[in-house]
Formats: sequence, structure tokens, C-alpha cells
Amino acid sequence: MTTGAQEVQAIYSQRFAGRQQYRQRIWRVLTAEFFQEWVNPSGAVLDLGCGYGEFINQIFARQKYGMDLNPDSARMLNSGIRFFQQDCSQIWPLQENTLDAVFTSNFFEHLPDKSTLGRTLEQARRCLKPGGRLIALGPNIKYLPGLYWDFWDHYLALTETSLSEGLENRGFTIQKCIPRFLPYTMVNAPEYPVFFLRLYLKLRPTWRFLGKQFLVVAAKK
Repeated sequence: MTTGAQEVQAIYSQRFAGRQQYRQRIWRVLTAEFFQEWVNPSGAVLDLGCGYGEFINQIFARQKYGMDLNPDSARMLNSGIRFFQQDCSQIWPLQENTLDAVFTSNFFEHLPDKSTLGRTLEQARRCLKPGGRLIALGPNIKYLPGLYWDFWDHYLALTETSLSEGLENRGFTIQKCIPRFLPYTMVNAPEYPVFFLRLYLKLRPTWRFLGKQFLVVAAKK
């Protein structure tokens, strides 16, 4: 195991200790009531920075992949999900035009620089089919100027605009761009009833006040 993988493993085992069941309940709502509309149930999807599998375990798709540097991810994924433990900026072990969707949540901020992100986006484009989507959720530095840096492994600061520009420069078309989507983090936060999340997703005007994460959906030209 590399030093980087060991550090990721240690950070996340401590950060999410005792929170997994709650996180699974939250993502069950997010996948069923929001993200599934962007993922073809009969297609192929890769969860980039899949973590403990909260998204990829619960989304419906014919073929599912997870990628993460954390070796603990492998044992968290459901059977039938193919796992790649690797640096995401290196060549992905998939053929061109293989995927219908690449999903990533709270991952790009952990990359060391924009060159690494650029190579990662290029791999996503290579592996997506024409018209295939990259769905990216992440903290928006525009609304988190100080809190953003409270996590040891946050390196790369992004807004919905900067990520959209990087995607367009690499052959993507932006289909949806929401500057304020979800609240910032579940770490060290109360475990609210899941009902509140369902209500929040329906009451979109509240996103303008509580949303601290962007959502960008981009299609391969």
C-alpha cells in the first residue's frame, strides 16, 4: 500500500466512524429522488472517489464501477461492482466509449492541483460514450471561504464556474449548473431525520440559503 493510500485510509476511518448507517440513509434518498434521473438504469456508471459505496451501491445501473485510492473501499462495495484502486489521473482500465455516466461527490477538492484534475477529466471524457454524462457534486469555495479548509485533505478550491470552464475546454457541454445545491457536510453535524432531506430537495428556493455545494452535469460532445 502506498503512503497516500495509507493516509486516505486513516483519515476516512476516523472521519466517518459510527456514521455509516446514517450516510447510507441519506444517499438512499439522494440516489432515488434526485441522481437516478441522470443515470441510465440500463447503462454503465463509474463512481469516481467512491469511498464507502454510498452512491454506487444504491444507484440502479446495468454495470457499475468504483474507483478510489482507499483500499477499504473494496470491502464496502456490493458484489458485482468492479473496483479500481488507483490514482484517478492515470489511465483508467476501461476502453474508450464504455461508460454512460461518471459520478463524483466531494472528491475533486482532494486532488493536489488542477493539472491532476485536468488529466482526470480527460480520462472521464475518454471512457464516456458520446453524450455520456459527468455528474460532479462538491463544496463551492465561493460560499465557504474559511470552512473549506477545515479538512486536512482539502487542496483544490473550485467553484461551479471554474469546473464548468475546465470541462468545456475538454470537450464537454454543460447541461446543468447549480451553484448552491446541498449543504456543506455531514461531518460533525447532527443526524437530522431523512424526512428533512426529502423536504429540502422539493423546496428549491431554500437551496439559495442553505446550499454550499455546487452541482455540475456535463455531457461529452
